[in-house]
Amino acid sequence: MTQHCGFVAIVGRPNVGKSTLMNRILGQKISITSRRPQTTRHQVMGIKTEEDTQFIYVDTPGMHIQTRDRNKAINRFMNQAATHALRDIDCVIFIVDRTKWTEEDDVVLEKLSNVPAPVILAVNKVDWLEDKSSLLPWLDSVSKKREFAAIVPLSAKNGTNVPELEAEVAQRLPESVHYFSEEQVTNKSQRFLAAELVREKVMRQLGDELPYQMTVEIEEFKDDGKTLHISALILVERSGQKKILIGDQGERIKNIGREARLEMERAFDAKVMLNLWVKVKRGWSDDDRALKSLGYDLD
Repeated sequence: MTQHCGFVAIVGRPNVGKSTLMNRILGQKISITSRRPQTTRHQVMGIKTEEDTQFIYVDTPGMHIQTRDRNKAINRFMNQAATHALRDIDCVIFIVDRTKWTEEDDVVLEKLSNVPAPVILAVNKVDWLEDKSSLLPWLDSVSKKREFAAIVPLSAKNGTNVPELEAEVAQRLPESVHYFSEEQVTNKSQRFLAAELVREKVMRQLGDELPYQMTVEIEEFKDDGKTLHISALILVERSGQKKILIGDQGERIKNIGREARLEMERAFDAKVMLNLWVKVKRGWSDDDRALKSLGYDLD
């Protein structure tokens, strides 16, 4: 039986549903999600094997215009990580949000202009459209922006037309042996996923107050055979942010810890003992050396 295998980059501007789509395709949570832009900061690989075909999806940070308030080292890193994912790729899924084409979508389109791989346009959140009749004329107009391999309207959240998107991708994967075992679903470690799950819970509660000035570092990850013992350090840039994160009498950090622990227990299928600490590390998000030490490294 001839095998097919290839890398599929999922790209788009911030907050269009890239991580939600990958999680839907895989049938489990690999990438964290929130309604806040730039929730995804790293390339996250999701692997799906169906008989003779192996899809290696690469979820990427949202490509964005670096304005005055979004021009820190971490913003540059996220844009570089997204662009880096387009090297040696076999297919691209370019996600846009309904019929809302923005200047940042043009940024993504420009990045794709030199990519030789076929580009599939995925028009997400079509279930949110109030006027469904507006979709077909818009699809016709957007098809003139470049020669897309296919255009698929879908809903990543409820799964509408996602199998059709996967079928389009499958047609464009090259003949190749599979790179990963059938059981493997990501290239990321449990330690990485634990940090991301804590960061997700913080983003969902405090995204407006701490959009870029917060990250999570795992200090301990031990398995005693019965329980996973995890200690996570949440880094912020100012003492005021630390107070907001801890909350009145520690209630907010307790809620974040409880939600993260429950999600980890589902993800790791194990009992988890989670300890959270908050520390001020001034200027980390605009310090290339600090970013590298915290795992923000393209290599």
